[in-house]
Parts: sequence; structure tokens; C-alpha cells
Amino acid sequence: MSGRVLVTGGAGFIGSHISEAYLAAGWEVVVLDDLSRGQQRNVPSGARFVRADVRSPEARQVVAEGGFTVLNHHAAQIDVRVSVDEPALDAAINVVGLVNLLDGAGAGGVRRVVFASSGGVVYGDPEVVPTPETAPKAPISPYGVSKLAGEYYMRALAALRGFEAVAMRYANVFGPRQDPKSEAGVVSIFVSRLLENRPLTVFGNGLQTRDYVFVRDVARANVLASTAAIPAGSDIDDTAINIATGKQTNVLELAELVGKAMGQKPTVELAPARPGELFRSSLDIGKARRVLGWKPEFGFDDGLPQLVDWFRKEAR
Repeated sequence: MSGRVLVTGGAGFIGSHISEAYLAAGWEVVVLDDLSRGQQRNVPSGARFVRADVRSPEARQVVAEGGFTVLNHHAAQIDVRVSVDEPALDAAINVVGLVNLLDGAGAGGVRRVVFASSGGVVYGDPEVVPTPETAPKAPISPYGVSKLAGEYYMRALAALRGFEAVAMRYANVFGPRQDPKSEAGVVSIFVSRLLENRPLTVFGNGLQTRDYVFVRDVARANVLASTAAIPAGSDIDDTAINIATGKQTNVLELAELVGKAMGQKPTVELAPARPGELFRSSLDIGKARRVLGWKPEFGFDDGLPQLVDWFRKEAR
């Protein structure tokens, strides 16, 4: 099954891969992006591009009048540090912008909204790792709060406006087109610094762990989530799905793996831990297997060479 989809943030890292996956599956794709972080060259040639801010009346109008089957919402303020320094800006984009689009989705008869949430932040520092969707929600940064608030808004407006909703709670996504200027992209940061023969900065003791999932696996999960039967229920966890690998890698191990892939022995410099940063993060993907029939096809060792190759081409 396919249809017409609006991908917000589709000129960005994850959104552009999702747009490609929809096109490959036979969907008609429109990309909406304000290019504040994304690059127009990332928009696949088969997609129509609209430049607009998700908070604007124009963006709401695009959703309301576009005849879309699915709204796939990936436009966001993604930097935890920015959310700590400017929580009002974070909320304006991640909460008010989302609500603006959801209002348009209701007016336009959109059947389903697929929302990029974050399993890396909504659970806080969890007691159970890998963490299931039903774990307590305890975000420790404004970014995490805005993502969790987005899930609640989406659930409420889905019931009020008549569309279906699913929240994709991502682990740490990595792959080609990832911005090395974003603190969320530690893999890209390490690759770019090694290409410049610079040391790698590790915050804290380097033993904090993350769950690294390849962007093409994430894109495939989004296409599946657009048509799969999502269980209904009275809780936000009923319509949320972790997208991850279930495996933990600490930052010191990551530095070694990146160095090995690039044929270098990295120099690591330790720096003070950053406020709002989690110590352990890995997600249980049992629900993704059951509901979407999805599991990751790329291991870290499979995806990392693709990221390195992309960076080497970009650096030329």
C-alpha cells in the first residue's frame, strides 16, 4: 500500500533518507523544510520541495490542503544543549510547530501521523536497559520534555481530529548526511575530527553508553509504520515504538571503532560531563518486531563504512 506523504524536515539527515524510502516504496512525496539545518541538495529528485517554517500558517495550509494520506513529522530542534540554553525556542519549534501541523492534518483529512520522538531522552536514566516503551518517562532536558509533550499532543489531537498516530522513539541514529556540528551526531563528529587529524573529545569518563541504529533501517521503519496496524489503547505507550538495536556501545569503545574503520589510532581528550546527558541508553525493540515486522538489517560495522565514505566525498 502507498499514498501521498508530507515529510517535514525532509531536507535533513533522517528526513531525506525517509523521503527516499517512501519514493522507493511507490509513494508520492512532498518535502517541507525551512533549511535552517537541512540542505536542499538532500531532497531526493522525485520529491516536490516546499520551503516553510513548521510554526507558520503556510505550513499548516500545506498539510490542510495537500491531500496527504500520511504526515511524517521530522522537522525539529534536535540539540539538547540548545534546549537547555533556550527552552522557549525548543518548545516553540518542537511543541507549537507540531501542534500547528497536527491542526492542519485534522483539517486536511490526513489518515495517519508518524512522529519522530526520542527513546534516548523521554525515558531519562532508566532502571531497565534495554528499555521498553512502557518504562517510566523521566526526561532530564527540555528537549526530552518537548518530545514527550509532542506525544501527548499528538495522542489528544488524534482522538479529537480523527487521524491515527504513531510515535517513533529513536535511539542514536547515524549514517550518511549526518551533521557533525550537531551534538546528537557523535559518530559524525568523531569521523570528521579524524579526517582533520584532530583529537576526539569525550565528555565525562567515556563509559556512558548509547544504542546506535543506522539511518536506512530507521527510514524503512517509518515506511512500515505508515500502514501497519498500530494497537489502539488509552496510553501514549500503546502507539509508541522503539527503533533501535538493543545493543550498548560506550563512548570510548565508539572512538576505538571509528578509528579502526578509518585506519587510525585516535587521540582521546577527556572533558567535564555535560548537564542533561544520560549515562546509559539502549532500547528494547520487541514491539517493533511484533507490530511492524521490523528489525535492524545494518550492524554498526555495516553502517560505519558508509558514513566514512560519505564524509570523505564531502570533504573533497
